[in-house]
Amino acid sequence: MPAYLIVNIRIKDPAAYEVYKAAVPALVRKHGGRYLVRGGSVEVLEGQWQPERLIVFEFPDMASIRAFDSDPEYAPWKALRQRSAESDLIAVEGL
Repeated sequence: MPAYLIVNIRIKDPAAYEVYKAAVPALVRKHGGRYLVRGGSVEVLEGQWQPERLIVFEFPDMASIRAFDSDPEYAPWKALRQRSAESDLIAVEGL
């Protein structure tokens, strides 16, 4: 069953975040993931949520998301993201 990783990013250090952005797509692909949304304009239709930079990934399943997130190759890039931005991440199973 496909699973989706949904991320809202509030960038604090744009230069460092650009380095992160360039490095991560190969690791996403390594775990069978692909980008569905990567930035772009956001229009809030209802509610109070005000995402700043929204990213949506599709993975084959929840296990693939966990494998991506815990991959030792991703660890230094994850640390860079955590230093250069504030992030909210959720994983959800699809249909």
